[in-house]
Amino acid sequence: MGKGKLYLLGLLTLFGMGGVGILVIEFFQDTTTVSLFETGMFWCYQLPIGLIYGLVTAWLGWQLIKMQLMHEVKNFYSSIIQQLKLNWLDIIFISFCAGVGEELLFRGAIQYWLGIYFTSIVFVGIHGYLNPKDWKISIYGGYLTLVMIGISYGFEELGMVSAMAAHFAIDVYLLGVISFGNKSSNSTIEQL
Repeated sequence: MGKGKLYLLGLLTLFGMGGVGILVIEFFQDTTTVSLFETGMFWCYQLPIGLIYGLVTAWLGWQLIKMQLMHEVKNFYSSIIQQLKLNWLDIIFISFCAGVGEELLFRGAIQYWLGIYFTSIVFVGIHGYLNPKDWKISIYGGYLTLVMIGISYGFEELGMVSAMAAHFAIDVYLLGVISFGNKSSNSTIEQL
């Protein structure tokens, strides 16, 4: 996949998924998109809490994926991501688009109807991490489901910015580790 297609997919995630989320919120809920950003903690508190949660859970997820049991899963996803030859600007852009667009849709719109747990399962399932034919990826999917439940509670208790920040941080960390790590998994990010 070329960089142009990658950026197009990022924009489709941001505006397509985010736009659908906004439409659902505005027309089918008893709230507004703006009010989702006005409820909870002040955004300057939500942001660092979400970023810290995202980095900690991404680091823990990476530790899980590095286990010998998960070797095949790590190699599969690493080969896909490394082929993209992402730089830090690409990673930040993709992570921002996913963090904002997907959270508007899943936390802002879908969670209202399906609740915290089912929304988290659907989110992880759609991303392909709950696969009954591959129990190893499903182990990681189970972990991600718990992480998404945490993001969902963060959205409910803290606000939308915390959910977006957590999602963004998870994607930045994992894409960075995979993109810039070498085969022995000794990357600058991992050593932090």
